[in-house]
Amino acid sequence: MISHRETRIVPYPAALMYAVVSDVEKYPQFLPWVVALRVLSRDENHMTAEMAVGYGALRERYTSDVRLDPEARRIDVVQISDSKIGGPFKQLENHWRFTPHAEGCEVEFSILFEFRSRLLHSLAGSAFEKVMLKMADAFEARAKTLQEEGKAA
Repeated sequence: MISHRETRIVPYPAALMYAVVSDVEKYPQFLPWVVALRVLSRDENHMTAEMAVGYGALRERYTSDVRLDPEARRIDVVQISDSKIGGPFKQLENHWRFTPHAEGCEVEFSILFEFRSRLLHSLAGSAFEKVMLKMADAFEARAKTLQEEGKAA
């Protein structure tokens, strides 16, 4: 099992960071390795989404249950096991929390996952820190772009 937890201060409002992370349909526009995403079902504070990720010739997709709590600015994501889709993960869950801070927003993020393939699991472990940094940077860059465009929440 690979897990990672981090807290960082970003110079953007908590409401904006929550909006960026909760707008999953936009992920293919700015997140590396996300090649497609479709929302399968949605209500006010919950959605089921299928994400396709890829790197080089490798393409995989998986389905997640996404719980949104705009009041607490919290997002909880858990992979749904789907025998038809399979997917690269044996287990995947991640949690986000956005708290106002004097310098912008404190972002708390945690992820826990295990790949089905031992080979993929060992390869991912060696590149994991670089991948996490690139993904975090992509969310921050998206917030910066939206703020500059005047779409800040």
